[in-house]
Amino acid sequence: MKVLVINAGSSSMKYQLLNMEDESVMATGLVERIGEATGKMIYKKFPDTDAEAKVERDDHVPDHRAAMHFVVDMIKDAEYGVIKDMNEVGAIGHRVVHGSDYFKSSVLVDEAVKEVIRKIIPLAPLHNPSAITGVEMAEELIPNVPNVAVFDTVFHQTMPERAFLYAVPRSLYEEQKVRRYGFHGTSHKYVAQQVATLMGKKLEEMNVITVHLGNGCSMAAVKNGKCVDTSMGMTPLAGLMMGTRSGDIDPAVLTYVGEHKNMSVEEIDTMLNKESGLKGICGLNDMRDIHEKAARGDASCKLALEMFSYRIRKYLGAYAVVLGSLDAVVFTAGIGENDDIVRSMVLRDLDCLGIELDLDKNKGRIKASKVISTDASRVKTWVIPTNEELQIARETVAVLKH
Repeated sequence: MKVLVINAGSSSMKYQLLNMEDESVMATGLVERIGEATGKMIYKKFPDTDAEAKVERDDHVPDHRAAMHFVVDMIKDAEYGVIKDMNEVGAIGHRVVHGSDYFKSSVLVDEAVKEVIRKIIPLAPLHNPSAITGVEMAEELIPNVPNVAVFDTVFHQTMPERAFLYAVPRSLYEEQKVRRYGFHGTSHKYVAQQVATLMGKKLEEMNVITVHLGNGCSMAAVKNGKCVDTSMGMTPLAGLMMGTRSGDIDPAVLTYVGEHKNMSVEEIDTMLNKESGLKGICGLNDMRDIHEKAARGDASCKLALEMFSYRIRKYLGAYAVVLGSLDAVVFTAGIGENDDIVRSMVLRDLDCLGIELDLDKNKGRIKASKVISTDASRVKTWVIPTNEELQIARETVAVLKH
């Protein structure tokens, strides 16, 4: 079966076409800056010869409909296409950021499902509308092909109440759905399954901590194959320090700052999401720039790195206690896969958790799954490149089989 994966953002659309017989990528690309004066369209195909063909265009992309037209046209293009007709596509898998607690698994999309996704737009106002648009464009341009919604929040739906409820009046959960949901679920699930396979075990028999570090960062405690806690909350703002997001903060700070700096709710929200985290401490949110300045002695960049690593270490300790025993720790995503300095700062002196880092194995960017702990380390520590598109495709196939 061929599966088209669509990840529609507010002003972008990422896509991949995969052949699920061998899980190979046939085509992939990105349309970004949708709605701006000049957009960017990228398409790459992967023929059997492994020779890569790439198309890049800078042009106005007025809306998601135009973006989807580009995707469809390129996939079946006479010169660059990888299929002759869109009827060769067996299913379309859509990334949906928020499923609230209405969805416990990925689902086949129908009108009722779309209505629920619309209903929970207030929980993800920047993301869920784009997901609905992606589904509707797929239905219009690729009719008679099933669409499947794969939610970032589903993997974390196995958390018990003690982990997902906040210590606020319960009516806020019952009436407004205020609770911890967690995000990056497809990434956490993918790397948890991968580490079990690589270690020759069943995930249901393992306790794993997964560490997704990109511009957005989150961790998950996975006990016997099920997520029992995660660092992000009702929104992707909670938990670890991130590129521009604050992570955990005393909630009283918000009322204090609002009162003393005369800031509105919207201004505070912008500050926490776009002006905090690494950027708030050192003015930068790209780790490459931060490392460069830190190496030249910049104190604020050194502090940002220490704070970033310290938060991760705290969650590692907390989740090790939550799990009771620990088989593996997995680093993934842009920083997790490519930043050996951050990994070494996080994992130093963790003998108390049974983690012993091998500095030589940890060196440099890691392109393929690799153990970075010593042979004697009781807890195996891995770097495993994430593949959210493949996980979405796998979920899509699984839904159709049922």
